[in-house]
Amino acid sequence: MAKPDAVFIYIGTYPSEAAARADYDVVKELHAAGAVGTFDASVVTKDESGKVHVNKDETATRHGAWGGAAAGAVVGLLFPPAVIGTALVGAAVGGVGGHLWRGMSRADVKEFGELIDEGEAALVIVGASTLSHALEKAELKAEKKIAKELDVSTNDIDKAVQRAAAEVA
Repeated sequence: MAKPDAVFIYIGTYPSEAAARADYDVVKELHAAGAVGTFDASVVTKDESGKVHVNKDETATRHGAWGGAAAGAVVGLLFPPAVIGTALVGAAVGGVGGHLWRGMSRADVKEFGELIDEGEAALVIVGASTLSHALEKAELKAEKKIAKELDVSTNDIDKAVQRAAAEVA
């Protein structure tokens, strides 16, 4: 049974960036309709040289309190900084990533990273555990997906994001 304040991570792979963005739009629509609470989502792509890019629709990040930190933190945990071609918000990724790391096993990290490596593009979504049910109903079009609830509180993530924002300001 899902804990109401637990963090949920969804990673799906897609044959193209456009396909990943289409599902990203579905998640934004779910949020606009009130079906999901606070969440963060990013489309992740790799360029010809193997660099990983976290692509955000910046207007979407204004809808949630996490503002890009949660999905970026997941990508930051999965890939070494040398292959991440996108500048992630350092303090936010560090603080949020520490909480997420404690909620994941090494096997989880390996599984998430390998899944992203397999696809042309990926959609990474981090949110409250209530997101799980909404995503199941939405029937996202990922070729492969992993969805896991972490033993981490959304309140802890909120506090880490707020601390990081205060440090950056």
